[in-house]
Amino acid sequence: MSDHRAPAQSTALCLAPFETSQVSTFSVPPGACDTHAHVVSASSEFPFAAGRSYTPPPAPEAEYLAMLDRMGMSRGVLVQISVYGTDNRYMLDVLERHPERLRGVAVVDAEIEDAELLRMHRLGVRGVRLNVLFGGGVGFDSMERLAARIAPLGWHMQFLMDVRDLPDLMPRMKTLPCPVVIDHMGHMPVADGLSAPGFKALQQMIGDQGWWTKLSGAYRISDRPDGYPDVTPWARELFKTAPERMFWGSDWPHVAIDPMVDTGLMRNLLAEWLPDDAHRRRVLVDNPARLYGFPSDITPDH
Repeated sequence: MSDHRAPAQSTALCLAPFETSQVSTFSVPPGACDTHAHVVSASSEFPFAAGRSYTPPPAPEAEYLAMLDRMGMSRGVLVQISVYGTDNRYMLDVLERHPERLRGVAVVDAEIEDAELLRMHRLGVRGVRLNVLFGGGVGFDSMERLAARIAPLGWHMQFLMDVRDLPDLMPRMKTLPCPVVIDHMGHMPVADGLSAPGFKALQQMIGDQGWWTKLSGAYRISDRPDGYPDVTPWARELFKTAPERMFWGSDWPHVAIDPMVDTGLMRNLLAEWLPDDAHRRRVLVDNPARLYGFPSDITPDH
């Protein structure tokens, strides 16, 4: 069995994302949202954290917006990339320029000032991310304190974790006073099977605790490079557990992987996982609009 946890620390430059993508195999509905992507500035004004696990190439605002357009995505959610640590400046700069189209998930420590949380909220941040897989992030030690800080804002807590660890963490995580989002379908190998304790724990928390998860990162949990068919039962079972709490995300610019993947293929997997148009609309439009607070009466600025 392969282990899909994060790679060892390296400053070697990651592969750059492709500039072109597969065309869509289905009609992407208006208002569709990519709930998981990152931006990386080309400027030395935004230095990387010394303890990072990888070094990404530039993935700046213009390239990110062009990717959204190619994917047919009206909206997007930027997730603070781990290599910047708690320096959210570049992501916030991008959010400020696109208040109708974009939302954000920040990385902060538990000592952040209330005024800064409020400023982030005004700029479109709607959650914080805890990361125990890649260096540079904030881990479980801050979980309860951060949750208490963000709950009054209506924010959620997003976890980049391997849910093989979830059974041991459930007693703590069940008590969090805010919504919980799990990245990349739990970031554990699908080869472990649908009866694996980690997957069953994720299902339980989605079904009983009202958690959310992202139908993303198939290439991070699959052992099949030929279109990731082994992920299809996994994604369908998660959707069946709670259709109203599923999202889709591209995971662009696909850091720390080799070979590089086609972002269009990542979108097109939705047609395999969810053949029904109404189900895809729920995942792409309705669910993200509800959690991230996108207004329903505007045309996104693209």
